[in-house]
Amino acid sequence: MTVAKIKIHKGDQVKIVCGKESGKSGKVLSVDVEKRRLFVERLNMVRKHTKPNPKTNPQGGVLEREAAIHVSNVMLVCPSCGQPTRVGYRILESGSKVRVCRRKNCNSPIDKA
Repeated sequence: MTVAKIKIHKGDQVKIVCGKESGKSGKVLSVDVEKRRLFVERLNMVRKHTKPNPKTNPQGGVLEREAAIHVSNVMLVCPSCGQPTRVGYRILESGSKVRVCRRKNCNSPIDKA
């Protein structure tokens, strides 16, 4: 099975467009390319009940952590215009490929060249 490319990377600022956290924005902590899911800082929090473990958590109890969000439910926020946008690609004269904002009047690069 081939895995489609995800246009959102670790460290990007994203806005949630669908689901219980709709309208909130945060920074991407990690991306799972195979499952097409990502973790956003302090969003989609769930409680995980853990047993006492001498190595990781000697007391046990209830931990709060981020749950994964599907890529289709988030949009990348352009650093230039500050709006959620779709992502396009442009090849520079140097031959490097950069992500660009697809907003009508912006078209600025998202990646640092």
